[in-house]
Amino acid sequence: MQQKKERYQNSTSQNQKRNGSNRKGQHSREKRAEHKTRDFKEKRSFKEKSSPRFEYEDDYIFWCRKCNLPLIGEKCGLCGGKGEIVYLAQPADVRFCSPYEREVLADQLISAFGCDPLGNRLVLLNKIPGEDKTDEVLVDGFIFGVLRFELSKMDYSFEPSLQGAKILLKLAEGRKVELKKTNRHLNGKNVESGLIESFAGNIKAGNFVLVTAGNLSGYGVSYIGGVDFAALNPEKPETGTKVLRVRKVDKSEVSLHPETPDLRACIEANKKHLQVLGKNAINTIRGIVSRNEYRDLPVYVSFSGGKDSLVVLDLTGAALKQREFKAFFLNTGIEFPETVEFARDLCREMKVPLEEMSSGSAFWDQVEKFGPPAKDFRWCCKVCKLASAGDLKTGKDACALPEEKGGQKQGNKIAYLTIDGKRKHESFSRARIAASETNPFVPAQLNIFPIRDWRALEVWLYIHWRGLSYNPLYDQGFERVGCWLCPSALAAEYARVKVLHPEMHDRWNAFLLEWTKNRGLSEKFVEHGFWRWKELPPKMLRLAEELGISVLAEERAEAFEIEVVGGISPCKAGGFSVEAGVKGIREKEAAEFINVLGKAVYAEELGMLFVRTKNETVKYFSNGNLLVSSETKEKAVSLFKETAKQFVRLSRCTGCGICEKACPVGAIKIKDGKPHVSETCIRCGKCTESCVVTRYFEKIVPGLDEKLKV
Repeated sequence: MQQKKERYQNSTSQNQKRNGSNRKGQHSREKRAEHKTRDFKEKRSFKEKSSPRFEYEDDYIFWCRKCNLPLIGEKCGLCGGKGEIVYLAQPADVRFCSPYEREVLADQLISAFGCDPLGNRLVLLNKIPGEDKTDEVLVDGFIFGVLRFELSKMDYSFEPSLQGAKILLKLAEGRKVELKKTNRHLNGKNVESGLIESFAGNIKAGNFVLVTAGNLSGYGVSYIGGVDFAALNPEKPETGTKVLRVRKVDKSEVSLHPETPDLRACIEANKKHLQVLGKNAINTIRGIVSRNEYRDLPVYVSFSGGKDSLVVLDLTGAALKQREFKAFFLNTGIEFPETVEFARDLCREMKVPLEEMSSGSAFWDQVEKFGPPAKDFRWCCKVCKLASAGDLKTGKDACALPEEKGGQKQGNKIAYLTIDGKRKHESFSRARIAASETNPFVPAQLNIFPIRDWRALEVWLYIHWRGLSYNPLYDQGFERVGCWLCPSALAAEYARVKVLHPEMHDRWNAFLLEWTKNRGLSEKFVEHGFWRWKELPPKMLRLAEELGISVLAEERAEAFEIEVVGGISPCKAGGFSVEAGVKGIREKEAAEFINVLGKAVYAEELGMLFVRTKNETVKYFSNGNLLVSSETKEKAVSLFKETAKQFVRLSRCTGCGICEKACPVGAIKIKDGKPHVSETCIRCGKCTESCVVTRYFEKIVPGLDEKLKV
């Protein structure tokens, strides 16, 4: 056994250096991968530049090479040895592979290579950038490959790493290519048919294949299938036929570790680290809750039914044994049935009072008006979450607290404390959260984030260590268990909804199909998940081009209507925004008029109108969604009102020509009964002042201030 371990350690020394000590090389690899995912010729000159992405300091875990276990701290609790650093692609939210994900991985390995060499080993997944669900597969402390869900075929695929390919080659029965011995440099090179010794019959064009060439081994990507290769004339090698592209081959040897410890051993190896994590989180809760100014305030745990809020609920119970607290659950009306049942059952089991606030049918009542929500148009959160969040008894009082009363300053404006499971490793947008923050949507609520620095691996280790019951959906392939039709969810997870809850899937799918049909879009627009964006990102534009799917909605004649979604909201990137649904205004028509607000760019192929001023933007989409952003609440409201006013002018224009005469620089011309504004507009506002329609703006769009909550 000792000799067996030594052979393993020798064969993996190169891999240890690659994954352990060469952080710079790892980061370079990540940057190349990131660049590849964003390699898109920009068609929109007005595309906003994203702010620099947050760089995590703790983008690694440790690995005990003796016990073959992942560690969240440097020292192994089993052997006492020092773990080796394994760097992770950011945001480094590594987790255990769920039972369903393990089945998917096994299916991919067996169907492609005819074997699954991983057996019952502990497998970790680390999400990385990709078009949908994309995870690095970690086994024995190295990257075995990448498991991804491909939107083009709506199914999974597996790409082996160099180390993974070497392990698979020992057992594989398919997708193997043997090259003739050559002195040529092969890495990154195309290989022609004349250099092929053997080519597996089960290979299809585009498959990842296992490659050997003398004492070199690794992997590549095939250009042709096994049937096509067999059809080539062996008597006359067509040396011009490119057969595959070699990704990576070398002379190194890789073996799996002889030890295959289970989850129980992993918990024991990390027990002391978990105790420290738990203690620190408990101290965070106690430290903030026990401050003099907060001692008499109600305490809530924001419980979503997910893993993070589960851990926070358990930690709060340990931290506040002498103080009453409650859990509150925002039931959006589009939660998974499993989540609702779990939230209720767990609180009953833990004897924690639960306040469940339900939005009822709010989503279904509004979806006809606003259309499907999107990653960049999340009206559902405002309608289904924020409205209910204000229903807490203390929450209502909090929102009404005056800054001054009777000439005396009230001092403390916080009306209740909420302990939340938000973590910085979940996404780059959450990377900078502090230990506590006021809620921008409910200013009287102070949120406390005791596990903000934890990764998913630490969350799951804590859950198993404490023996906590958890939402069964996690074992069914869901990384997150929020609203089941959320546009921010993965297409891979939505595919699981179809299997687990066909009646729910069919209802939403029927709405989406009708919605797309009314806009001249194909069923494939729904099938491949394009509905989840208003402004399609480069990866989806590429996919649409690849699949030949039109993403431009047809214009429809409708009566003018504008409906505000939930008031003003703070933006993740800073500033504030107002969202609305608009009917009766075509974006192409508005493009010839909206210069009165700022410099306008119309991207017809994207169905989007974009207006930018110095620190403000207006985005109007072909489906009628309007998004206005500015640096302050007041400016956002002002710009939204001005945009709405211009839309009213356009919708009610009679072609009288008064605005044309009022323009001091001749920038307005009436064409076909509608005003057209040229780039010479100086935005003096005289056309708006002279317009008869704008005088009746408040009657045409009544109650706008109330809807904006100003």
